[in-house]
Amino acid sequence: MFAQIHFLTSYHASLLNRDDAGLAKRIRFGGAERLRVSSQAQKRRWTEWLRGQTHLPTALRSRHFFSRELNGRLIESGMEEGKAHQLILHLAGAVLTAAGEKDAVNPETLAMKQPVLFGKPEADFFTQLILEADRQGDEKKATAYLDNRIKESKDNFAAMLRQSGIEDPFVGIEGALFGRFVTSDILSRVDAPLHVAHSFTTHAIDTEIDFFTVVDDLLKEEETGAAHAGDMELGAGVFYGYVAMDVPLLITNLTGCERNRWRDEDSNDARTLLTLLVKAITQVTPGAKLGSTAPYARAEFVMLEVGQAQPRSLANAFLDPVRLNANRANPMEQSVSKIADYLTGLEGMYGDTGEKRFVSTIHEWKRDKEQVVPLEDAVAGALGMLFAAQGGQS
Repeated sequence: MFAQIHFLTSYHASLLNRDDAGLAKRIRFGGAERLRVSSQAQKRRWTEWLRGQTHLPTALRSRHFFSRELNGRLIESGMEEGKAHQLILHLAGAVLTAAGEKDAVNPETLAMKQPVLFGKPEADFFTQLILEADRQGDEKKATAYLDNRIKESKDNFAAMLRQSGIEDPFVGIEGALFGRFVTSDILSRVDAPLHVAHSFTTHAIDTEIDFFTVVDDLLKEEETGAAHAGDMELGAGVFYGYVAMDVPLLITNLTGCERNRWRDEDSNDARTLLTLLVKAITQVTPGAKLGSTAPYARAEFVMLEVGQAQPRSLANAFLDPVRLNANRANPMEQSVSKIADYLTGLEGMYGDTGEKRFVSTIHEWKRDKEQVVPLEDAVAGALGMLFAAQGGQS
């Protein structure tokens, strides 16, 4: 069962996502160069917003999880700093060192070679584990205790977390949504149920270089020009975005159930995350150049699709880019119309593939098959379809 989200958002003069040269990210599509916002940039902003909206545990992606998060917790609990360092180093080596991988953690700084995602529940578990080890006596007994517990957890680390009273999702909402790839023998790899496309403009690129100057307030009488001059590339446009969610996998990540048993699980957390995710997608803007461009906008077209068919983007509706200023037509309205035409064309080729659609827009939707409703009603309708077979759980 999949949930798909298609959205169109118009941004005024802004620099939503930059490349390594400081220019607006772009992509060539359908023979025309477009402005682009990477999936990473979108997910980062959505994640930051989601963390403040839910009671579910969150996660940390960092090279310094052991040196700052875990070490800080142990010292705060009263453990001597040197002992905490040695026990963390022993635990980190056992947790992160996979076959053929050595020196995964710096013995002096406890920093990892690369950022790894750890859920707050995992941080709770590791803290508890080291405190238990410390109570065994001297360092030799403590490290032996850690080795035994790690050896026990190799087959099912997630089960050990749950047995220790750690609530799901053990990798936090970030891991539950975006997954975690690890080579560790201990940590659980988590597949991502949320697939996010790079957003791009439905029309050809439209940018200009903005030159700006800075005046020195203490040298107004002496300077005849600016104290500093700079430039940045600004662009504007209508962006098409697409997200697909594997709902059974999401519930599996949230509850720890087998994928084929997802309908037997309580859907409350999944409903909450999906509702918040739609709000983030439609209302949370990429965060670049906030102070100088105020790039705040909300999606003006949203279509939610629910069904068992293989997901598919509607990006090809814009292979032939929208023509700006063509007969003075509104580019957003043209974009909405292109989606409707493309969807109708797909149905003519493949027939009805079973998706149930919910459309919310402030623009005309020229298809009769879908009724335009407020976004809140569209979300409620989609969730109702997704979880209709779960005995009415709310």
